[in-house]
Amino acid sequence: MKHELQTRNNNYDLFDVFDDFFKPMFFEESKELRTDIKETETSYELDLELPGFRKDEIKVSLENGYLTVSAEKNKKEENGKYLRREIRESTSRSYYVGTDVTREQIKAKYDNGILSLTVPKEQPKKIPENNFIAID
Repeated sequence: MKHELQTRNNNYDLFDVFDDFFKPMFFEESKELRTDIKETETSYELDLELPGFRKDEIKVSLENGYLTVSAEKNKKEENGKYLRREIRESTSRSYYVGTDVTREQIKAKYDNGILSLTVPKEQPKKIPENNFIAID
C-alpha cells in the first residue's frame, strides 16, 4: 500500500467545512506574540512567548514611548521545498509604555522560550501644593 502526503484540498469533505467555519472563532492562534501582562505597585511585568528563538535572535527597543519586541531566525540554506510552513521565522509586537520610561529602566530576561520584561510605571506628575499664580 502506497502512502502519500495529501494536502487539505485532496479529500475535502463536509467535516472540513464545519471545522473551517468554527476555526477562526475558537482555534485560530494569534499571529502576534502571545503576552501576559501583570501590574504591580511600581511596574508592569510582561511575559512573551518566543519558543524556538535564541537570545541573540531577539531585539527589544524603545522609541517614542513604544516598547517593540522583535525576533527573527537566522536564515540558513535549505534543501528541498516546504509543503507547509507553520513555524514562524520572524515576529514582532509593540506596547505603549509612556514617554517618561527610559531604556535603562527596563529589565529583560530570556529563559526557556519566555522573554520577561519589567517596565516601571510612569510616575504621576507632582501637582503644586497651592493653585496660586505668581504675579510679576
